[in-house]
Amino acid sequence: MAEIVQHRIEERIPELEQLERVGLFTKKEVKSIIKRATALEYKLHRLIVNKDDFVAYIQYEINVLELIKKRRAHIHYQFKREEIEFPIIHRINSVFRRATNKWKADVQLWLSHIAFCKKWATKGQISKVFSSMLAIHPDKPALWILAAKSELEDRNSSESARHLFLRALRFHPKDKKVYLEYFRMELLHCEKLRKQKQELEKAEMDLGEYEFSPEILSGKLAEVVYRDATGKIKEAEFVISLLNIAAIFDFTKELQDFILQDLQTNYTADSLTWDFMAKRELEAVGAGEELPTAKGRASDINRREERCCQVYEEGVKSLDSEPMWSSYVTFCLERLKRKTNVEELKEKRQQRLLGVLQRAHDSSLLKEAYYKNWLQMLLSAGDAEGAASVAMAAAQRHSQSVSVWSLSLQTLMQLGSGDVGRLFQEALTLVNPKESLPLWQLQVQWSVANQSPEETDNVFKRGLLSAVAAVSMEMKESYLDWSYSTGGYKKARKTFTSLQENRPLSKAFFTRMIEIEKQQETPKMNSLRDYYERALQEFGTSDDDLWLQYIQEELGPLGQPENCSKIHWRAMKFLEGESVESFTFKYTLFQTGHL
Repeated sequence: MAEIVQHRIEERIPELEQLERVGLFTKKEVKSIIKRATALEYKLHRLIVNKDDFVAYIQYEINVLELIKKRRAHIHYQFKREEIEFPIIHRINSVFRRATNKWKADVQLWLSHIAFCKKWATKGQISKVFSSMLAIHPDKPALWILAAKSELEDRNSSESARHLFLRALRFHPKDKKVYLEYFRMELLHCEKLRKQKQELEKAEMDLGEYEFSPEILSGKLAEVVYRDATGKIKEAEFVISLLNIAAIFDFTKELQDFILQDLQTNYTADSLTWDFMAKRELEAVGAGEELPTAKGRASDINRREERCCQVYEEGVKSLDSEPMWSSYVTFCLERLKRKTNVEELKEKRQQRLLGVLQRAHDSSLLKEAYYKNWLQMLLSAGDAEGAASVAMAAAQRHSQSVSVWSLSLQTLMQLGSGDVGRLFQEALTLVNPKESLPLWQLQVQWSVANQSPEETDNVFKRGLLSAVAAVSMEMKESYLDWSYSTGGYKKARKTFTSLQENRPLSKAFFTRMIEIEKQQETPKMNSLRDYYERALQEFGTSDDDLWLQYIQEELGPLGQPENCSKIHWRAMKFLEGESVESFTFKYTLFQTGHL
């Protein structure tokens, strides 16, 4: 191994001598480079090699290159690159090859090699690196796209890029991203040829026998790609993506018309097609013309929006589905949110949206998320009767949705409806009990504000009987709070005593009772101890913070500090797993005054 390392170091001597001779590095710096390089070389030639050692070697060599670049700029010396930089670059490429041969599966290592080749002007190596990488990773479409883009952008070779895309499609015959980028590449190639032709025509050069093919210049190759892609991937979203790419180029009008015709003929069963075609009306010819008055502009916008709605109307007649109605509603919502100072336009947008929402609801195809927008609009317009009607209808339509019930009940509570109590009972029987907590919380909130204490007490007691742990625990905490706010300390203590053995229990239930005790004029330490002891029976094996709070309580003005050592001993005995280490750490911080 020593002989190999020595040989590698000797290979560096010519470039190091040049660095010293031309004044880029000092003699001391050259010795430092030799010492560091020797250590790195030994690591690369061990029996068991480590990837990190290869990365460290490459990074060191790149750092040397960067330093040489800065020194050259500083002393304005730009000669002898073949004798200084080229050997270093060649060495880095060699180490990269060794690393990628050893760790073939590491894509990041391959990409780092490619990035190095691009930065240090060794683009001739890039194709070889990509070729080796794709032989190992043909299953990754993104790498094929990256390789093709590199051929097109770095080497200016459309033919090689096309060849790579065709190879990629053999491995990934239905990959949308590959087809999209292949389609884009053909259009870029076409654009480049058109520019070349224009420049040659300007220069009035004789092209001899060479001619630019009119078919290629008009984008026929891209059309071939489109036909092949849509023959394998029959999705409206994919066709629209291809059309959007074509729209970037100013010479593709015929191609765009062809794609549009195909979209309208073969993809009308997809709501995306109708949505796309409707929104195109906003960008129709004349849409960007500036009109002199605000009313004139508003009138023009309204006409275009009406044309969009006509397309949507055709869509819902042809395709009466939830996605189609959702697209229509979303469009109307987006237009309503756009700011305008013309009240007439704002009112038209609002009426249009309300009409679409009503019709979608009548068709039983309105998504539950849109009921919130509908109710907000009706409430802001002061239509209480309409809002109540929609709230009831939404709850009936989506009777198992907690979010819809919550929204409907909140609306009816706001309107002061007399059916709220009955509807809460109905909602809790229809929804999944595991998801019912928001409804219980809402019912408690309503009952406290609108019902007698006896009725509210009954609501709490029903909640306490829930088989869902989250509901039962939340009801206990809320019941304790309500008892304290309505009946004071005695009622709260009575509620706590009646519930403290009724599992499941939460830590918050106990800590709230401790807070209530502390809020009294003369808190009783014995009562606080009882609460802590009862809480520790439930959570003493895992909650280290509870033990610390107990110790802090005993160190307070009401406690007995001599009890702290017993509590600490018990904590160390009862806590389990990582809680012991956490308690010890926090207790040490507490004793030193850092907690």
